Amino acid sequence: MSAVADVFRAAAVRDQYVDRSDASESGLISMVFVYLTTLAIVLFLVWLTQSRRNAHELMPGAAVPSRGRTIGMWFIPLVNLIVPRGIILAIGRASSASWEEKRDTTLVNAWWAAWVGHGLVLTVASRVAPGSMAFLVVEEALMIAAAVLAGLVIERITALQNAALGATVPAEPLAQT
Repeated sequence: MSAVADVFRAAAVRDQYVDRSDASESGLISMVFVYLTTLAIVLFLVWLTQSRRNAHELMPGAAVPSRGRTIGMWFIPLVNLIVPRGIILAIGRASSASWEEKRDTTLVNAWWAAWVGHGLVLTVASRVAPGSMAFLVVEEALMIAAAVLAGLVIERITALQNAALGATVPAEPLAQT
């Protein structure tokens, strides 16, 4: 959802560089982008907290970080370029014995590369060539790829956890009345 808003924001910002006559539309779209991005971040962190808790329940001795570290590492500059990927991998491995090391790790790595790549291109573009169409296209392509891959990572870990939790928690029989 944030990636879609980002595409519209990028188009509006690009239009503002080309035709500086209608900054209010660009500002409105940027504001919507900020709100949707904030919502996406909150929802992701809620999912991450729950999946960490599930992973810890499924494999209590696993090297799954604490809740504070799981969330906090996303907000520490430079650390947030490396550590969160490892946290996602740890959660995935602890979620199920069927975590396929090569396939699932490749999925997480592809998502992480797109996510970090987007951030780096965004940073470089804003300093080197603000408004550059080439940078904008690369930046948006990486953002969309990161969003799609994040959805696949979330779906994979959630499916593994649901299957494992369903197998370990027997359902209570309904009382006959």
